[in-house]
Amino acid sequence: MTDADSRPHLQRTNPDGLSPPTGFSHSVTATGSRIVFLAGQTALDSEGAVVGGTLTEQFEQALANLLTALAASGGGPADLARVTVYTTDVAAYRSAARDLGAVWRRHAGRDYPAMALIGVSRLWDEEALVELDGIAVLP
Repeated sequence: MTDADSRPHLQRTNPDGLSPPTGFSHSVTATGSRIVFLAGQTALDSEGAVVGGTLTEQFEQALANLLTALAASGGGPADLARVTVYTTDVAAYRSAARDLGAVWRRHAGRDYPAMALIGVSRLWDEEALVELDGIAVLP
């Protein structure tokens, strides 16, 4: 089964026989002309301070930061081919999955990239609970 895509340079594929994806795509095939590598973004504000006391609040700021970096390179959420999420608390992330999905849809829509979640002992900023990095392909 292949999902329809709003950007013809990215084809999201979710094959029969794999568990149905929720909030991600199993694979993304890119045929664009420019690749954008997005550095890890945490919940830093423009002054360099971590904002948000909850994982969901920090995820929202980190995602906004990632999309701001992508926009500065000429891309948008639908251009994301891959996103990796790093968290210091996988259990809390799983518990907040519904809220995190709502944050994603509000900022990035329903064009889900290939994604992975990785538990880490800590991030660069000790207060940071989550970090997102990504790869985008632009037409």
